[in-house]
Amino acid sequence: MKKACDVNCNCTIFHKDILDRVEHELHHDHEFDDLVSLFKLLNDKSRLKILEAIKDERLCVCDLAHLLGISKSAISHQMKSLKAFDLVESHKEGKMVYYHLKDQNIRFLIDHGYRHTKGKAYDKKND
Repeated sequence: MKKACDVNCNCTIFHKDILDRVEHELHHDHEFDDLVSLFKLLNDKSRLKILEAIKDERLCVCDLAHLLGISKSAISHQMKSLKAFDLVESHKEGKMVYYHLKDQNIRFLIDHGYRHTKGKAYDKKND
C-alpha cells in the first residue's frame, strides 16, 4: 500500500504494515541510551582485557595489574567504572579483594563480538 509520508521526508511509504510492526517492536529511546552507555564503557582495551581475564577466574587488583602490565591504580579506576555499570562483583577475603563477572551476559556479548570480528576478518581473506 502506498502512502505519502509528509512528517519527515515527504517520501512514499510502500510497506506501512511492516513499518508499523517494526515501530511497535523498537526499543524505547532510554533503552538505546543505556545500550550506548554500555558500548561506550566497552570502548576501552583495558576494560575489555579485565573482563576477559575475570570471565572464568576471580582475580585481585595486583594479579590483574601484573597480567595487563598496568598500575594497580589504573586497574582500580577501571574496576570502579565496571562496578558502576554492574558488570563485575567483588569479594573480600581478609585484606584481598577479588573480582569476577557478575553474570554471563557480558561474557556472551564479548565472545560474540570476537566471533563477529573474526568472521569479518575471515570474509575479507576469502574475497
